[in-house]
Amino acid sequence: MELLIVSFASLAAGFVDSIVGGGGLILVPALFAVFPTTHPATLFGVNKGASIWGTAVATTQYARRVNLRWAALLPAAAAGFAGSLAGAWLVTSMSPDFLRKALPFVLLAVLLYTLVKKDLGCHHTPRFTGHAETAAACCVGLVLGFYDGFFGPGTGSFLVFLFVRWLGYDFLNASASAKLINSATNLAALALFAYKGHIWWHFALTMAVANVVGSLLGTRLALKHGAGFVRLMFIGVVSALILKTGFDAFLK
Repeated sequence: MELLIVSFASLAAGFVDSIVGGGGLILVPALFAVFPTTHPATLFGVNKGASIWGTAVATTQYARRVNLRWAALLPAAAAGFAGSLAGAWLVTSMSPDFLRKALPFVLLAVLLYTLVKKDLGCHHTPRFTGHAETAAACCVGLVLGFYDGFFGPGTGSFLVFLFVRWLGYDFLNASASAKLINSATNLAALALFAYKGHIWWHFALTMAVANVVGSLLGTRLALKHGAGFVRLMFIGVVSALILKTGFDAFLK
């Protein structure tokens, strides 16, 4: 029964995460609810062990239909991997709790900006080219890779927002690009958790299959309905993240 519950949560997480990020909003609380006495690092390891496969499959699906800007994104993915390792290393000696109360307000600012700018992310008009685009994408990858390794909640949504707002992508291209960076940051975290022995592989592998199924469904919907659909999903997921992180920071 436990495996069935977390596998269903993994499928739902893969669906949401493939469109606009935020799958951890579903899967992590489910893991903590089903295994309340388990060490948090083990549950985070199981989460990464399942979700990385869905993220990788989503990246592959997007790459077949979306013209990804590989020259900028591959270095950005490498920067994200390095940043995530650095963040994961730092969290072993420094608590990220100081970010907990700030996060809901940062997410609220992102949501309000997206709602006010109604044409934000509707048109794909990249602001940079060549080395300038690579440098900007690497900055995004490094900073949010570090954040993902150190703290984590909302990383996928922050990636999408920055690709839209700073680099000028539409929401579909931003989501596709974010998946590649997020795959790299997840891989770094997974490597660290595996090295520390914090993964239940018998759970993670079964949940990975469910996550991939959800990811395929979500990616198909995003590609079918385009940037407008992804924008609506982004608003919904960020709203849910505000409620969840606000509750954790101030009411829990």
